[in-house]
Amino acid sequence: MTGAPAGVRHGLTCVWERSARPLPVCLTWERFALRGAWEPATARLQSGDMAELFDAAERAQLSDLFDELGPRAPTLLEPWTTSDLAAHLVLRERDFIAGPGLVLPGGWGRLAERRREALALRDFTWLSATFRSGPPPGFFRIGWVRRVPSLNEFFVHHEDVRRANGRGPRTSEHAMDVALWRNVTRASWFLARRLQGAGLELHWAGTVRTVRARRGEPAARIAGPPGELLLYLFGRQASAQVEVSGSDAATDAVRRARFGM
Repeated sequence: MTGAPAGVRHGLTCVWERSARPLPVCLTWERFALRGAWEPATARLQSGDMAELFDAAERAQLSDLFDELGPRAPTLLEPWTTSDLAAHLVLRERDFIAGPGLVLPGGWGRLAERRREALALRDFTWLSATFRSGPPPGFFRIGWVRRVPSLNEFFVHHEDVRRANGRGPRTSEHAMDVALWRNVTRASWFLARRLQGAGLELHWAGTVRTVRARRGEPAARIAGPPGELLLYLFGRQASAQVEVSGSDAATDAVRRARFGM
């Protein structure tokens, strides 16, 4: 079935469950997708490592927004609708063959897009519920994946839906801002790699925190809350609420640059 993980054929996948006599249990793709709903470990709440949980909060809030707006609402990723975006998110975590094509070019990327288009035709309630249920055991449950790429993915796509539907910037709790700033500092060099003719500093507005994303002179500075900086770096310049400052040459270079993956 299109959009199903590797090993799924004709809507079925066989897994082994532990019992007195282990037997293969064949599950439909729908049951496989919803098997073991995503539940952040209570122990992490007690440990104080709150960064582990922000991806789950963004996932839940984006799922709520999908349910509220339905499958045909616009997103910042024109011409994608909410149905297209939900299909993208489901494929990312559950199609182990095509998923890498979301970031790899060429034939792999074309395969991913074909499978995403097919998934987008499925029932939207199923897509939203499958995304909400969380990833199956494996790569996307690893701590650093949740803290960095998944948090970035869900935060940015959440804003893709919110802002395309007339909703302004959110006010995040401080711990969330700290988690997003950490990700800004880790990813800025890569997301700004296409900037030419200028250096770039990123500044968390209202604090003394600054990071150099690109070396070079003249240098521009982008200032704003961490979430807005992340949106800018992921190519949502027109929607990100930031202030760009510096010489005319530097700011022009920043505004011409193509940021993002």
